[in-house]
Amino acid sequence: MTGPVTTDMAKVRQRKRDMVDAEIALHLQNYEKSGAELIMGTGRFVAPKTLEVRLNDGGTRMLAGDQIFLNLGTHAVIPPVPGLEAAGPLTHIEALELDYLPAHLVVLGGGYVGLELAQAYRRFGSRVTVIESGRQLISREDPDVAAEVQRILSDEGIQVLVGAEILDVDGRSGEEVSLRVRASSGEQQIAGSDILVAAGRIPNTAGIGLEEAGVELDGHGYIRVNERLETTAPSVWAIGECAGSPQFTHVSIDDFRIIRDNLAGAQRSTRDRLVPYCMFTEPPLAHVGLSEGEAQRRGIDTRVARLPMNAVRRSATTGETQGFMKVLVGGSDDRILGFTMIGAEAGEVMATVQTAMLAVPYLRLRDAILAHPTMAEGLGSLFENVPPRSAN
Repeated sequence: MTGPVTTDMAKVRQRKRDMVDAEIALHLQNYEKSGAELIMGTGRFVAPKTLEVRLNDGGTRMLAGDQIFLNLGTHAVIPPVPGLEAAGPLTHIEALELDYLPAHLVVLGGGYVGLELAQAYRRFGSRVTVIESGRQLISREDPDVAAEVQRILSDEGIQVLVGAEILDVDGRSGEEVSLRVRASSGEQQIAGSDILVAAGRIPNTAGIGLEEAGVELDGHGYIRVNERLETTAPSVWAIGECAGSPQFTHVSIDDFRIIRDNLAGAQRSTRDRLVPYCMFTEPPLAHVGLSEGEAQRRGIDTRVARLPMNAVRRSATTGETQGFMKVLVGGSDDRILGFTMIGAEAGEVMATVQTAMLAVPYLRLRDAILAHPTMAEGLGSLFENVPPRSAN
């Protein structure tokens, strides 16, 4: 028998800080090695390719360059719900800085960030409620994927409300809050201790003089770019989330590579990129390529195969049997068009499928000798389930 288990949130926070500090130190070291000058401050365009920078340690500097690269990022949006902003809600930034355990964390938003933090705090010991305005969690995923994720989280004791509208908020996050919510079952009050807002992001493009630089924005505030990531201003480029790229670190890194290579004379673009992503819940969700719903909306003929994770022998040795794999293969050819997995080591298994998508038909992966017992071994069984080609 074991005694009660408690979470030392101060140590959790310190571990996070240590990881961040190490990452910052690495970047600073890279700057020093490169010989590039690093200026810390707040910049604003005052003319094309010309910035006025208010330095963090005082004073200002004027900077001008032949090439300008905008990597501005985004920040969490606070929805215009009466009383919400006044309640001082957490975003992911503050949620990772808590040194106490919320008694009842109410998460607004059932996307990737909201669900990752919801599960983390539930496992730390908080009571957790997730409120999602859409018809399902993780709205871009297929319904069967969203349902499986919701089942897993609900089994851990997380309360999930979907199709729910928050009417107003009262109280102060970190002390006591009350949310009036309207759902299909009617109106209800949800009392909690803390609110975490994870309901989307806004690009950091306002108020920095982009119009003075000739850089245009789209209707959502993102920088207009072409397939080469060039903005509407000559020799001004945009990278990552502010350019409307998928909001993942690995995509921003690829944006950098595209710009770097184009500056060296190459012809690279963002067109037809095969973008993978993971949601790091436990078990994680991983996806690359087309989803089943997207294929249907685009009228793409596909063959679909599924495999429950409990059919993968590795799961029997680890006990990690939750989730499933799903693959889409061309209806009239053998190209792998998309892959989704909820299960242990999903990101690693997805990388195997992504490699095959870039190079070989699914038959080569179906017939490959895969090590036993591994999670990737399940790919053989999954691809054996692909229906035969249509007669026409």
